[in-house]
Amino acid sequence: MTSTPTAAEILDLLPDAIVVLDAERTITAVNEAAAGMLARPAKDLLGASADEMLEPRTRDGKLVWADGWPRASLLIRVRRIPEQEIDVTAGDGRSVRVAVTGRYRRDGDGRLEGVVLSLRPIERRNTLAASGVEVVSTVSHELRSPLTSVKGYTSLLLNRWDRLDDDQKRSMLEQVQHDADRVTRLITELLDISRLETGRLRLRCQMVDIAALGEVVVEKVRIGHPELSVSVTFPGDLPRVYADPDKVEQVLTNLLENAAKYADSPDVRVEGVYDEGRKQLRISVHDVGKGIPPAELPRLFNKFFRGSEGGRPSGSGLGLYIARGLVEAHGGRIAAESKLGEGSTFSFTLPADAFEKAFGDGGSEA
Repeated sequence: MTSTPTAAEILDLLPDAIVVLDAERTITAVNEAAAGMLARPAKDLLGASADEMLEPRTRDGKLVWADGWPRASLLIRVRRIPEQEIDVTAGDGRSVRVAVTGRYRRDGDGRLEGVVLSLRPIERRNTLAASGVEVVSTVSHELRSPLTSVKGYTSLLLNRWDRLDDDQKRSMLEQVQHDADRVTRLITELLDISRLETGRLRLRCQMVDIAALGEVVVEKVRIGHPELSVSVTFPGDLPRVYADPDKVEQVLTNLLENAAKYADSPDVRVEGVYDEGRKQLRISVHDVGKGIPPAELPRLFNKFFRGSEGGRPSGSGLGLYIARGLVEAHGGRIAAESKLGEGSTFSFTLPADAFEKAFGDGGSEA
């Protein structure tokens, strides 16, 4: 008769290094892979402070938990820890660079009990070289078109100013502004990736009227896509949420611009609903078009992923990856559904009780 393996035996079967910490960041469990990677016997790790034993540092040398748990850990709905690269100290004194991800452990009331971390060693040269080539290739490709346009129009304006009428000048300057915005957006995306992957993203939260913010986003996107026909549906009693309005605007703008670029029809529907049972808002963007192949749906939110459909602008492959990171930083989730020949729906959620969880029921708005 085969006996059921214990939790410790299951951990030891996993190929990745697993480290479990309690609320005070004391190491309560490790598997064989973690002990081997950290060059320390498991008995020396158990009961030790992760802060002191491992000295985890970001790539710029700062201690990961110098100021305690990150603020995101205060939000009850935040469970996942985004992957990031850190350096940990091994038993032989070496600094080992690892990719870390994990999940927060919480009790029935949502209070933090600790974390389960998964660590994978990084081959510094190969990983950084491959990542660097990919970033340079993407940035070069995305910058070339708008910068060429800006250079061409400004040269034309400088050399033929007196021969151009006012309408021509205005048209050229509007295109220059549009292309400059594209460059600015790409740079912002690259900075957001850096902050997300190093755990340095800071949310400036306040009470946000999602319906009003949605109307603003729609009007802004219409400027760049005048052919777009957007219907907006938000119930009048939609509660406000405690969130970073700039980041929420960035997420919704990305989803709406994707619908404008990739859908076959200019008709797009934006709607918001409140799920009282789950205490969350769901904002959805529906489009009509060819849809997304089922095989591509699981990869839509991966960094640098671009669809296989030809003939349409493919973008940098960064927007949806960043949108996922921003939504998850708020304690929400983002997802996509699609039916071939009909269209796609991108939705994200935001917790409606984030303010109460962060400040307690007796808190007051700042």
